[in-house]
Amino acid sequence: MSLPIRKLTVVAETAGTPVADAAGRLVASTEDRRTAASLARDLNEITLSPGGQNTLIALIIDEFCARFTPGGKILYIGDADEKWSLFDDSEIGRLGIVVDSHGKMPDLVVYMPDREWLVLIEAASSHGPVDSKRRGGLKSLFRNSSVGLVFISCFPSRAELRQNLKDIAWGTEVWCADNPTHLIHFDGERFLGPYETDQA
Repeated sequence: MSLPIRKLTVVAETAGTPVADAAGRLVASTEDRRTAASLARDLNEITLSPGGQNTLIALIIDEFCARFTPGGKILYIGDADEKWSLFDDSEIGRLGIVVDSHGKMPDLVVYMPDREWLVLIEAASSHGPVDSKRRGGLKSLFRNSSVGLVFISCFPSRAELRQNLKDIAWGTEVWCADNPTHLIHFDGERFLGPYETDQA
């Protein structure tokens, strides 16, 4: 099952919108901190458990994916409580990828059929960004992919990005939820795209 991003909306069980607090942590509004984001798809819903990185994951889907991966299909969502919340094994298999259930998946996997890209997204609020070691691990996990790999680290805020800046791998992209219309490109020969050879 894949979710067309254009039809995807984020519904939260809160009265307000999640915001970054003074320390840069993403929280639900002060009106109601019981967050459980639901991703609506046609008549079905996929519900993410409350808390943890799921508030950021909901924002990534609603804000980042809508802007930067238009027409993409979400193939995998890793819930903070239920790792394989959504997993489109048939589409992933069609792309030549065999995923070991013990492999460390990124938080989101989005396939962009028009560009032949697989966008691997880490919600860096809990486990950190795509650093050199993580980038290598993801390349190994998705080594049989018939399409190009794009690596994204997503943060709730620029304040939290600053705390992790030294760890971000070259040849990756960074997105911050508090500045959703911008991407930060970490060097390399292209902007938001896969690399034919391992240069970074």
